[in-house]
Amino acid sequence: MTISEAMSKKILKICAEKKITINKLASISLLTQSTIQNIVDGNSKNPKLLTIIRICDGLGITLEEFFKDELFLNIDRED
Repeated sequence: MTISEAMSKKILKICAEKKITINKLASISLLTQSTIQNIVDGNSKNPKLLTIIRICDGLGITLEEFFKDELFLNIDRED
């Protein structure tokens, strides 16, 4: 799994747990809906760290909580 696939799955997983839509996540993260949708759809292969931090802030989690998941083990390099 690539890092972008893992981030997409993690975002969708947390949104499902918190029962929020991508649109709501964008609003509470102070990001555009298209920015989040591009990450989730895999169109954004390398989102900025600040973008992930804003998503975490919107979700009420830390960056550590976001990345502390089995999804991020054994990541395929995308370079």
